[in-house]
Amino acid sequence: MPKLTELASWKALEAHFEQIKDVHMRDLFAQEEKEAGQRFRKFSTQMDDILLDFSKNRINDETFKLLCDLAREVDIEGWRDQMFSGEPINISEFRPVLHTALRNRSNTPVYVDGENVMPKINRVLAQIRYFTERVRGGHLRGYTGRLIKDVINIGIGGSDLGPHVVCDSMKPYAQRGMNVHFVSNIDPTHLTEILKFVEPESTLFIVSSKTFTTQETLLNAQSARKWFVELTGNEKAVARHFVAVTANKQAAAEFGILEENMFEFWDWVGGRYSLWSAIGLPIALYLGMDHFEALLDGAHAMDMHFKSVPIEKNMPVILALLGIWYNNFFDAQSHAVMAYNQYLRRLPAYLQQLDMESNGKTINRQGERVDYLTGPIIWGETGSNCQHAFFQLLHQGTKPVPADFLIPAQTRNPLGDQHCVLLANFLAQTRALMKGKTEAEARSELEAQGVTEEKIEDVLPHKIFEGNKPTNSIVFKNLDPRTLGALLAMYEHKVFVQGVIWNINSFDQWGVEYGKQLAADIQNTLHARTDVSRYDDSTNSLIDYSMKLNFSD
Repeated sequence: MPKLTELASWKALEAHFEQIKDVHMRDLFAQEEKEAGQRFRKFSTQMDDILLDFSKNRINDETFKLLCDLAREVDIEGWRDQMFSGEPINISEFRPVLHTALRNRSNTPVYVDGENVMPKINRVLAQIRYFTERVRGGHLRGYTGRLIKDVINIGIGGSDLGPHVVCDSMKPYAQRGMNVHFVSNIDPTHLTEILKFVEPESTLFIVSSKTFTTQETLLNAQSARKWFVELTGNEKAVARHFVAVTANKQAAAEFGILEENMFEFWDWVGGRYSLWSAIGLPIALYLGMDHFEALLDGAHAMDMHFKSVPIEKNMPVILALLGIWYNNFFDAQSHAVMAYNQYLRRLPAYLQQLDMESNGKTINRQGERVDYLTGPIIWGETGSNCQHAFFQLLHQGTKPVPADFLIPAQTRNPLGDQHCVLLANFLAQTRALMKGKTEAEARSELEAQGVTEEKIEDVLPHKIFEGNKPTNSIVFKNLDPRTLGALLAMYEHKVFVQGVIWNINSFDQWGVEYGKQLAADIQNTLHARTDVSRYDDSTNSLIDYSMKLNFSD
């Protein structure tokens, strides 16, 4: 494959960038209005009731055409088909990437090494339904006969962030009296603070680890087990209160978990793409299996959109191409996500792992170092909180920050005029970021306020907004399981498309593994409590200082 920066479409984009880089969106909108106001129609698309308006971007017809040409030249459609068909596109781990099979609601065969994996997937879904309905219906209780009212999921990374964002986002659908908690951090404070508010007789622990060897998860699980046994005095009751989501049945059995309470998933399910698998067990317990399946339905609908809709109307592809445009041509170092919905407060954290762990790479698929920017820094907050925190930088700062704005048109919690105010802020912010405020407009405002000419000259530069800040607006009817599933799948496919364009493997995470390797070695040193000299001077000194604080009299 030719180098990305040597592709004809890339060179055409470079030349076009020089022509358009100083064009203001205000002028693009004005020009479109002269030509019958077609900008929104041209630069928006829809899937079910999810609308993507990307008209407030620094693009014109030629930009969009050239970006689509790039998608075709790198063969996005071919890579997409390889992923859906189970080809081993995770080249460094020699694995397929089949999170889409987990939500394959059409049940069409999907093959891995000649085996149709759909029967396995359906078997686990049936197992989840049977188990969760027994717990939620009160047929499967704690060892003293008490109803399960608290579920504690112990996992980290994809075994935490995926189910966590779904459960947080779908609170209105939760079963009354059922609480769900997530423990991920190895800091003992995380587990300790949750255990303060639960009772062992009515608590169910889910230990989520594919290998059942993940250090953070296993240490938290062992501490939870110890807490349970110490309070109940009943070792045998562990089997009634601990279940596992894992591929390592032997290790789970040694922990004390019954085989019928082990839920399987497979090595072709990447951690950050795993909420659709048995990793979604806390979702099904908290929301019910019907709502978990609605989540899968929405993701499958987005899969079909991604798989069949032309590039020019394809939501994940469009979002990916716009990200490439700003990352690689405007040198934007980050991308912000603003969800104007309190239920989506965990969405930025979820997308940070999805995007940054997938595309934070410097080596391409051929094993060569890239000479262009890859994955951006993902960050964000809920609206309208974000407006009173970091929006000053977005409006008048020196750094380009493209952003996604998401909002449901309807609210589940009508309180007076509050949702109308929220929607007005959502619309106003994207307009303000696009439009800006000229010197003439700022002067006119100050004059209307009766400010003296002398003061106007002092304050005028501070009241000017350059505008021309790009945003995508994503609007949907309401936030329900199906819509949430579609939105999460949309971002998964966006990340995949960008990885294809950058010619990197989006499905490994060797940087994460390296950090674990070093931590294990340093942990042994800390246990030894001896003077250290074999690391760098900073690490040696920090170890010495930490040991003095811990072990000195």
